[in-house]
Amino acid sequence: MKLAIAEEIEDGDVQRCEAGATCVAIFNVGGRFYATSDICTHAYAHLSDGYIDGETVECPLHQGLFHIPTGRAMSPPVTENLRTYATRVEGGAVYVEIDEEETDKPG
Repeated sequence: MKLAIAEEIEDGDVQRCEAGATCVAIFNVGGRFYATSDICTHAYAHLSDGYIDGETVECPLHQGLFHIPTGRAMSPPVTENLRTYATRVEGGAVYVEIDEEETDKPG
């Protein structure tokens, strides 16, 4: 599913996107694009509002850290990993592989 334009997401930045009922964060880390759930697994907060440092994003609510490429929870209070999605850049667009069933789920 086409969710973003690659050149609109600067290196070290993130863009929040909606894929049906699923909120996705697309990160540009050193020219590579990664997609994760945009919602923190600890408490409801948009990670796209968080602080990005290299390959990590800090939740803006309680400062838990996640590894962007893998979604791995790295520090308390987060203990549950983020959902990650495969991405590809084609024709300047960022495509994210999301199951149709997931886009139909209520947020």
